Amino acid sequence: MALVKEEINLRKVILHILDSTTGQPMLSEEPLEVNADLSDFIKSHIGNIFGGDDSKKCEFHKKESEVYSILNEYDDENFVDISKELASTLYSIMNANIDIPPADLFVVRFSSDSLEYLGLLKMNFKPQYTHRCYPVDDRMVNEVFRYKEILPAGSQKLSEAAIIRLTDLAVWVVEKKAEINGKKEDYFSEYFLKCSAKMSDKKKLAVVTKAIESVNAKAYEESNCYEPQMKAKQIINTELEKNGGFTVERIGELVFEDRPDLKSEYTDRMERYNLVREEVNPVSENTVKKYAKQCLVTDTGIEIKIPMMQYEDDNVEFITNPDGTISLHIRNIGNISAKF
Repeated sequence: MALVKEEINLRKVILHILDSTTGQPMLSEEPLEVNADLSDFIKSHIGNIFGGDDSKKCEFHKKESEVYSILNEYDDENFVDISKELASTLYSIMNANIDIPPADLFVVRFSSDSLEYLGLLKMNFKPQYTHRCYPVDDRMVNEVFRYKEILPAGSQKLSEAAIIRLTDLAVWVVEKKAEINGKKEDYFSEYFLKCSAKMSDKKKLAVVTKAIESVNAKAYEESNCYEPQMKAKQIINTELEKNGGFTVERIGELVFEDRPDLKSEYTDRMERYNLVREEVNPVSENTVKKYAKQCLVTDTGIEIKIPMMQYEDDNVEFITNPDGTISLHIRNIGNISAKF
């Protein structure tokens, strides 16, 4: 799902202060007056949730989730009361687990592309230094102090947030683990929303890459493993560039087309994650940019980065010498420059 900032129409916004160090939440009784700057700030955060590949599609555990029960009865007339219920539910979890960071919770009612949504944007406080001026007798004194309740900028990604489509209560989540009972857990989805999440596209791509690397490393000697690894990276890059993504099963067929035994092992690994028939469709340039280069490291410590286009145009040749060492031949170099 993609939500474009310019197509987001804000309807109602309310702010609740969830500072677990104070012992109780500060719940607002009125929606905010949204000016142009605040509107741009909120829309930027909603857009950022879907501008990367960290968001996960989830399904509520309908019988267990208080949030699902609250939203199942959602009505715009009760926006304030519903937002307070949601904030109180989250605060009770935060108050019982001191490692969950305090935050402001924006509850946002908005529409986009004729669909209706509710956004839960948890904006964790970020301590920063600022200044203040104050008079002392007949003099003005300036000082710097650390202010703990600074909200993340509109360009930053939120650590925890959820977007719920109100027509069917489909939910998308971004989150960061926090320590619960001595263990790092996804508290936002598991304890607050009580929903089960599929992997994000970023995570799925990482799992596929790691599986291919592991299968190749097990099958080939270390001195010969670089070639199948480079071939696999080239195939993944081609699929990302031409099609915007791939199915997990299809990439296995392409990478291991000449080795059905390795394809079978790869498929077994993907079945453990229940990913065989999943699609991987990353949208962020940051997620896929590492596939645009072949990165090699020699046993002598030399690092080589080869643009994929140069590799595919056969401007790079690996030559196995009679003594078993490898030489690298780079063709068609017009100029060389050194960088510090």
